[in-house]
Amino acid sequence: MAIPKKFMGYRRQNGRVGIRNQVIILPLDDLSNAACEKVANNVKGTLAIPHHYGRLQFGEDLELHFRTLIGSGCNPNVAAVVVIGIEPGWTGRVVDGIAKTGKPVEGFALERNGEHKTVMNACWAAQSFVQNASEIQREECDLSDLWISVKCGESDTTSGIGSNPTVGNLIDKLDPLGVTSCFGETSEITGAEEVCRERGKTPEVGKKFFDTWQAYMDEVIEPFKTDDLSESQPTKGNIEGGLTTIEEKAFGNLEKIGKKTSYIDVLGPAEAPEKGAGLYFMDTSSAAAECVTLQAAAGFAVHLFPTGQGNVIGNPIEPVIKLTANPRTAREMSEHVDLDVSGILRREMNYDQAGDALIDIMMRTCNGRMTCAEALGHQEFVMTKLYRSA
Repeated sequence: MAIPKKFMGYRRQNGRVGIRNQVIILPLDDLSNAACEKVANNVKGTLAIPHHYGRLQFGEDLELHFRTLIGSGCNPNVAAVVVIGIEPGWTGRVVDGIAKTGKPVEGFALERNGEHKTVMNACWAAQSFVQNASEIQREECDLSDLWISVKCGESDTTSGIGSNPTVGNLIDKLDPLGVTSCFGETSEITGAEEVCRERGKTPEVGKKFFDTWQAYMDEVIEPFKTDDLSESQPTKGNIEGGLTTIEEKAFGNLEKIGKKTSYIDVLGPAEAPEKGAGLYFMDTSSAAAECVTLQAAAGFAVHLFPTGQGNVIGNPIEPVIKLTANPRTAREMSEHVDLDVSGILRREMNYDQAGDALIDIMMRTCNGRMTCAEALGHQEFVMTKLYRSA
């Protein structure tokens, strides 16, 4: 297959390229969700992104909160942003962070204004933003402008031998062409951490990953004095699908980064890459919606999600392409499956052909094709919280 070197995207003021053109109504905190949803209801073509955190956080938890919200607004799939918060100070911090990209953004505070006035003023801004965004045209962009994130979910025996290697085949083919890509799921690499360390571009990068993984073990697992992950890793669904240990799951997980590609840096949650094109590891939860939310907040434009037992995940900002090698999942959950690679198990398709098929559906998605999750309205947006609130 001749890999397309161009796609039709939306080039933003800061040079980044998106594949969607959303105008989002972004709440600073959980108290502002209702106002954001009212604005989105009044102004068609906008999208509210409610979430459940934002008050009485501190330290790194607070920094992650701002990094996720600002990063979500900065994502190149977003054309413009209306931010609503309970008070003006923190609302302004999010607005200022997004404004650095050059895209239109306005903020509104509920305190001393009330909900009716805030919603009215936000609607005026949202209407202007969405009308202006409707005139933005796609333009031809280089493949090297594309940022791809990956995560697996509801893994089973078909994941490590079918859908995950399909993603790895794509990574191996596109990495030399200058794309930027990202994988994560810190806990799910347990058991294969030494192999993952060796996949670092340099020993220093490998050590940075290992230190990140060890910090998770020390902070989350060790305090419970247990040598397993208490039915969290592997999950009951993983076990029903034939994965009996976290080690089996971990080695299948690593198939997503291919056979030849090394990661060039390690990112914190929702941290945008700065070392140029290449593969990155991000310290993320293995929970599907949390992981994709963090990767979208780091600026990734399209997500590849291999699944075994079946998953329905979507994201309001970053389109999620789901693929499976499980013939039962492809049959019984076909409305959620963008690509069926179960032919690998029947020896009707090899990894190279599956990788080409995934490149094809990904490029069609980048050019405007809706994913199953988008068509079905799946917009899971889940903030990661590190500590209990003050």
